[in-house]
Amino acid sequence: MRITSALRAAIKGQHLVSRTKVNHNVFPQHTKPYYNNHSIHAFHCSRSYSAMLPSSIHILDPTMNSVPNQSSCGNTGRFSLDPEFVARYAETKPPFGFNGLGEIVYRRTYSRLKVDGTREQWFETIERVVNGTFRRQQEWADGNMLGWDACDAQRKAQTMYDKIFTMKFLPPGRGLWAMGSPLTEERRLFAALNNCAFVSTSKMWDNIDGARPSKPFVFLMDAAMLGVGVGFDTRGAQAAHAQNILVGNPHSAHARTVTFTVPDSREGWVESTGLLIDSYLAYEHVNYEFDYSQVRAAGLPIKGFGGVTSGPEPLRELHQLIRHTLDKHIGQPLSVTAIVDLMNLIGKCVVSGNVRRTAEIAFGDPHDPEYIDLKNYDVNPHRAAFGWTSNNSVFATVGMDYSDVSRRVQKNGEPGFQWMENARRYGRMGEENTRDTRVEGANPCNEQCLESYELCCLVETFPANHDSLDDYFETLESALLYAKTVTLLPTHWPETNRVMLRNRRIGTSVSGVAQFITRHGLNELRTWLDAAYARVQEIDSHISELFCVPKSVKTTSVKPSGTVSLLAGATPGMHYPESRFCIRRVRVSKNSDILPALEEAGYFIEDDVVDKSSMVVEIPVDHGEGVRGLRDVSMWEQLALAALLQKYWSDNQVSCTITFDPASEGPQLNNALDYYQYQLKGVSFLPRIDYGAYPQMPYEAIDEATYNKMARNIKSESQLHLVRDSEKKDAEAERFCTNDSCTI
Repeated sequence: MRITSALRAAIKGQHLVSRTKVNHNVFPQHTKPYYNNHSIHAFHCSRSYSAMLPSSIHILDPTMNSVPNQSSCGNTGRFSLDPEFVARYAETKPPFGFNGLGEIVYRRTYSRLKVDGTREQWFETIERVVNGTFRRQQEWADGNMLGWDACDAQRKAQTMYDKIFTMKFLPPGRGLWAMGSPLTEERRLFAALNNCAFVSTSKMWDNIDGARPSKPFVFLMDAAMLGVGVGFDTRGAQAAHAQNILVGNPHSAHARTVTFTVPDSREGWVESTGLLIDSYLAYEHVNYEFDYSQVRAAGLPIKGFGGVTSGPEPLRELHQLIRHTLDKHIGQPLSVTAIVDLMNLIGKCVVSGNVRRTAEIAFGDPHDPEYIDLKNYDVNPHRAAFGWTSNNSVFATVGMDYSDVSRRVQKNGEPGFQWMENARRYGRMGEENTRDTRVEGANPCNEQCLESYELCCLVETFPANHDSLDDYFETLESALLYAKTVTLLPTHWPETNRVMLRNRRIGTSVSGVAQFITRHGLNELRTWLDAAYARVQEIDSHISELFCVPKSVKTTSVKPSGTVSLLAGATPGMHYPESRFCIRRVRVSKNSDILPALEEAGYFIEDDVVDKSSMVVEIPVDHGEGVRGLRDVSMWEQLALAALLQKYWSDNQVSCTITFDPASEGPQLNNALDYYQYQLKGVSFLPRIDYGAYPQMPYEAIDEATYNKMARNIKSESQLHLVRDSEKKDAEAERFCTNDSCTI
């Protein structure tokens, strides 16, 4: 690349003049300036990589709060945390939440196998994650000749380490599991660090850059197999009807037969699926037969992702069901039902293929009876076997009549609602934002509005775990630094990179909202969030200048959370718990070295009635003094809380699943939507239905007396954190978020 005078100035740290035209050749392609309404805005570059952010460090032990010496942060070599710093945390008991539940979930989900065959402990997991984060920053700085201040990076890394260790903030489950692991360090599969995605089918017929009609389907499959939850729409059906594009017949007499040997890889499964779909939709006159002999047999360990192989049967079944679905449409335009069927069948295959969970959300027209009836299995009995793989929502329009869809919601909780005009028009509700007008849908949990093929990285902060607003401000610096780092990393999808390099979208979330309100009150929450949002914008400006990239198009959200909030002992997102006191049951392998420690600590343990290779551990949980259960929080109060968070915190969206009583509150759904369509970007509902008790339920509400009796049996000074687990099975990563509202 020719070094221009402007680039030399940027490298030396001389600020480029904002809002002036810039020669595109000044920056490498991946750091071009942000375009908005045909004007070009230059962004500033800092003098050296890590000189921008405040370097305040509030470490667990005051003796640790020291400036790194030159031997531990020399300006040459690959970044690593100072081993002496990390060693000080090795014997410290982590503040896992909920009477040990957080640590058990950590051991099962995020503690990865090390080279010596033992599993990580918490202090080692954080070391891996922080090292991976700062090594990616170092690569970015070196690759773009931005300068790298190793000592300042060491300070920032130590601060981030302590904030994670003390549960002030946590990377997403994807990040805890993958960042710094061979998946990112060696295989460079950075897409796996992202939580969620969206893909539109609206342009599937347009042959943009040679893309095939199967592109949205193979993108969803590839992303899902990497653990990324995906939303999709049904607009491709409308386009097919409008353009009279008909499904072809690969079985015709003049079609040639081609045998494709499926490689034993994620890429092989995805490619074979795309070839089969295109044989119907791309008029190639090819009839594909598949040879599955190279696919590994069932029961073998999956390197990098955890779990064991499923063998070729799930893929073979997927191919058969795709043929069955598309054969019925030969000579007709592709239907809404067919699009959702294909996406759902892919999701089912991913589940069977040993990525244990899938997260999908479909978006359709609220006035289309075909779409609205997709989960009416009296109308569509064939969908009962796979319709569960997606939550279904509608693209609602402000001012529409909600009476018909409200009656459907009252019965089974679907569809959910997404107001795209609000998502495009506003950041925080009431604050108009013209930078995000190209969003087309949302992720499965509905906390991120996204463009087609866009991914997003979320981080989770816990305001209730902070003593002051200033303390929370410092945490936000580390949380945003982690999330923004992920936006620097390319995926293997060019169309995704084009969007993400432009938007740099992140989602800084809050959890433990119910606990914070209980302790400090609603007004204090509003005050904190409003002030913190302003601080987030300042931090994003600093980090963007630090990395020489555009500011993030949006920065904050409220995710529903899952296992991550359990680690910190926090209620998930904005949601209240079912009950203040409960029993949480967790499965632990019989081969795990932590079982004797759990028994010694006093937990009740019994054989798993379903999985004979596991034991079930019962953990008594208290969500906190005064925290109300969901039965004491009305539908209207939940909606009001979601609206408050959308106004004072989230410029993306608020993931809110509103629990309601079908008898007393169900008839009010239409009125509720009429009022809150002006205050929210998305919402879903869940009727409160008592399904009865069954053995070893994962969640069981109990009273205070039962809780106290169980808690007295648990030794407060458990040494669980010191147990070295030598189980050879790697951790199985959290797929997407594990809240029941968006993960199947």
